[in-house]
Parts: sequence; structure tokens; C-alpha cells
Amino acid sequence: MTTELTIKDIMSKPVSIAKSALITEALDRMLSEGIDPIIVTHQGKVVGTASRRTIAEKIGSKKTGTIPPTQIHVANVVKEDFTFAYPDQEIDILIPLLQNYKIVVVLDTEHKLIGMVTMGDLLKVMRPDCHIEDVIEIAPRITPEDRIVHLHRRMIDDSATRFIVNDNGRVLGIVTETDLARALVKLKEMVEVKHHDNRIRNLITQDIMSTPVTSVVMGTPVSTVVDLMSEKNISTVLVTQDEKPVGLVTRRSIIGAL
Repeated sequence: MTTELTIKDIMSKPVSIAKSALITEALDRMLSEGIDPIIVTHQGKVVGTASRRTIAEKIGSKKTGTIPPTQIHVANVVKEDFTFAYPDQEIDILIPLLQNYKIVVVLDTEHKLIGMVTMGDLLKVMRPDCHIEDVIEIAPRITPEDRIVHLHRRMIDDSATRFIVNDNGRVLGIVTETDLARALVKLKEMVEVKHHDNRIRNLITQDIMSTPVTSVVMGTPVSTVVDLMSEKNISTVLVTQDEKPVGLVTRRSIIGAL
């Protein structure tokens, strides 16, 4: 029974960064640790989280257009709204929390940071009893020539987080918040400030997309998809039928079915 497990049984070591650190450091930590978001602390206390999305939004903003990422601090991208739990609580309480947040911060009785629970941590011990079609998300489809500035706008306005790169019915790749954040940081670090705006406007999907795409066919058991995500440390899998893209399964959509 899942109720026999407590949060301390499944929580992982917390990955945190000071809000005075640079966003480039935060992004590097997230990529190297395979997490998103990262816990932000100040003077030993948790003050929020910073995500690849908030970093991408900040770097792509016109207000910071002339400021290199190496001069932007985590404090400028921290989201103060976060959720927490205690180590001795039963893991069932994590389901509604992770359906609304990407991560649960674990605190001791003195409110000191001692751990975290990610969607991947919970899915190691809990799996939904459903079919793959119940957890498919319909993702926007884009072409290899679509401009990144337009995708950035859609991420902000439409809350889109993932795009399937499609060329005449053939899937070439996927673009996520991670791809966008990594590409913008790299571009702004390598290109002179006066050329930033022009280079960003000319950046297109095929310049930043992730490929090859990990995929499964319709009818694959959800537990198999979870195992694949864990094995490859990915949060998104493409679902196809008759070699055509149907949609995406994400850790979030699987958690939503618990």
C-alpha cells in the first residue's frame, strides 16, 4: 500500500541555488542535475524556485535585451509561489501537490530544507491505472522554419511548453522551454550585445530543436512509458499511430491521471 510509504522514503537530495547566483549557473545546475525547477534559497531559507521557463522568459524579454545572462541574477527569475511538505507525511498527499507544482520542497520541523520530491520521484512508486490515450497531450505543431521569437511569444501568451516540429507529416524534433533557454543563453554569451536583437529575430526552430525524438506507438502501456522516461531522464515522449504523430505524453499528464 502506498500509505505505508512516507515522503522521506522517496524524496531525493535537494538541488538548490542562492538567489544572488547568476541565471547561467542556475541553468547549468538544472541541466547537469536533470531537474526543473531548482530551489532558490536566501540566507539558508527557501524563498521560491527558478525554472527553465522563467529564465527563457527573462532572457527573451526586450527589457533585458542588452543585458548579458552573466549579469542577471536568480533573484530576477525566482517564483515565490512554491509548495512544501514534511518527511513523515504519507506520499498520497503528494499527488494533488505535484498536479499543481513541478516540485515539492521537503522541510523539517524547523523549516530547514532537507529534500525535494519531483514528478519522477513519485512515479517510481505510483503509476496510474489507465490507457495511454488518457494521458496524451495535444501539442502545437510548428515547422522547422518558424521563428523562435514567435515561439517565445506563444509560450508566454498561450502557456505552451512543448512544440512538435513537423515537416509534411514527418516529425523532425521537439522544442521545449529547455531548448529555448539554452539557445538564448548561448547566443547572448557568444554574440556582441549590439547584434543580439538581430540574431534572435533570425533564429529558427531547426536551430534549437531537440532530436532525435523518443517515441512510442499508441497502445504502449503507461508503465512502459514511465520506465522509458526514467531510463532516459526525459519528461516528454511522442506518441505515434501508423507512423504519424498523435500527441505527447509528459510526466505532468501522467501525474494528472493518478
